[in-house]
Amino acid sequence: MKLRRTLLLCLAFSTAAALSAPARQAIAAEPGRVYQFSPVNQYGIELTASYWNPIINYVSEKTGLQLRLKIGRTSADTTAYVLAKEVDFVFTNHLFSPERDKLGWRTLARRNTPPIYGQIVVLADSPIRKLEQLADQSVAFPGPEALVAYKYTYAHLLNEKVPVQVNFSGNHDGAFAQLLSGKAQAVGANSQLAEGWSKREGKPLRVLWQSEALHDLALMVAKHVPEEDAKAIQRAFVGMAQDPKGIKVLHSASELVKLPASTVFISSNGSEYAAYRNFYQTAPVSLR
Repeated sequence: MKLRRTLLLCLAFSTAAALSAPARQAIAAEPGRVYQFSPVNQYGIELTASYWNPIINYVSEKTGLQLRLKIGRTSADTTAYVLAKEVDFVFTNHLFSPERDKLGWRTLARRNTPPIYGQIVVLADSPIRKLEQLADQSVAFPGPEALVAYKYTYAHLLNEKVPVQVNFSGNHDGAFAQLLSGKAQAVGANSQLAEGWSKREGKPLRVLWQSEALHDLALMVAKHVPEEDAKAIQRAFVGMAQDPKGIKVLHSASELVKLPASTVFISSNGSEYAAYRNFYQTAPVSLR
């Protein structure tokens, strides 16, 4: 197997034999079709896989379609898969720029989590209390594709004329590892992930700045996926909230990454993501 500095994690499930023919037809037109699913690397690879595998297992069982988890070593690597048209479904906010809008990805659902914010944070016991104190210091970011954690936060630093040393760490866990080790003095973060890391690790954080409120990432489908399969996948994700087994899977996954216990997937037509698209109208050219 070729390693392109990426890791392919696959989980395929086929339950056609366990479902009655009418049930299979009601959920998906062609059971057994294989699709690649690439969520952005919000956590380390192991934790990302541990969160998503039970969820796509459930969706595969419900639809008879086989979802395979495909993630790269970093969030930028995973997005590269998407841009290379190697995947069919994504969980991301990396596709709302004017150029990527043209690729035809369509929003199916999102999580009903509280609003998220781009934040610049330091450890609670850090002597740094103002953004100006970060001048010429190292600031860790998940990666260059991280819209909320990098582009929103770094745009603010540029607008405030606070020069920093940009340190890309691959994902949020990597960025916070840099902070703990002292190699970085601050982190540009997604507030949801900063809060989850703080709870998992027992390390309180201080917020120096945060952006406007934004919606959580989007579950999206590529334009080449047949409509009946896209709808089947959407129904399965959204239907987890009404199925005791689905609720159990979501509760376990949410506890793992410290999301609210009430977190479920809800339908979306993408209109909630106007703020992301508006960002690119005024962002520094280097971040568009």
